[in-house]
Amino acid sequence: MAQTFTVQDAVELAVVERGGFVESRHAGSAIVLSPAGDVVTRLGNPDAPILPRSSLKPLQAVAVVTAGAALEGEHLALATASHMGTDRHAALVRDVLSAAGLTEDHLACPTSWPTDTATRDAMVRDHLEPAAIRHNCSGKHAAMLAACVATGWDVAGYLDPAHPLQTHIREVVERLTGEKVTATVIDGCGAPVHALPLTSLARGIHRVGTSSERSPFALHRVAGALVRAVRDNPWVIDGPGGGDTLAIERFGVFSKLGAEGVQIMVAPDGTTVALKMLDGSLRAAPLVALQLLANAGALPAGEVADAAAHPVYAVQGGGREVGRIRATV
Repeated sequence: MAQTFTVQDAVELAVVERGGFVESRHAGSAIVLSPAGDVVTRLGNPDAPILPRSSLKPLQAVAVVTAGAALEGEHLALATASHMGTDRHAALVRDVLSAAGLTEDHLACPTSWPTDTATRDAMVRDHLEPAAIRHNCSGKHAAMLAACVATGWDVAGYLDPAHPLQTHIREVVERLTGEKVTATVIDGCGAPVHALPLTSLARGIHRVGTSSERSPFALHRVAGALVRAVRDNPWVIDGPGGGDTLAIERFGVFSKLGAEGVQIMVAPDGTTVALKMLDGSLRAAPLVALQLLANAGALPAGEVADAAAHPVYAVQGGGREVGRIRATV
């Protein structure tokens, strides 16, 4: 088995305080790149391989479009989303499938309830069942299927690591990150996910986040369009009250979480953060990423401090706020 991120690779990134008492500490690793792509900050060991999980989706999305998926605007943003499964999200997934001549039955992601509470409650009241289209990765899967149809690849087995689509995705990931993947495993949605050092993930996300739609290179034109689609449609990539949606709406960043405590974020000027929480918790990850961007001068420190006061970072006791989740970087 490949060497993975260890306790020795981590440093403290955030704490959870209750009544002035530090109740929990979140350790991890992080790296910050300048607008030019130079290393500004290293915390812990960002050279240790990690599984990016859904933070890899921007690179996968660029790959499926270069493979032929004709996606624009909200539908392009959907390709990189970890959405909450609202009716609006489900409608976008159906759009992508219908345009490719496919149906929900072609999705190979697991059936799921929406993570949006209001949508789930409505489905329960209507006696509906969990569905693949409500899975937070269904947009990525629909985009993968659309690429297969456009290119003439078999839609059956599109998640097999040996399928031509997945081979193309791996090649694009390696091209954007400048790194051979150290391992390929199966993500929670059933798609392949590639292990990479956090440094390489940051490099790939930086290239996506600083790409221009006017580039002479198709790969970078697609990346530039993806970033604009996400910034123009922050509700698509996450959902109501989600960490990515809130960060994009307030700061205009390009932001993407990944399961097990991974977060990437690109400021409007191109400053890029990639981080991994050792314990797999995401509750402090967006806050730490925003603070690292503020430390680098890419975001206004005062506005980041205001964002840190959002109720989502409050610690509750007896129905009232008694503490905070706080970045310590």
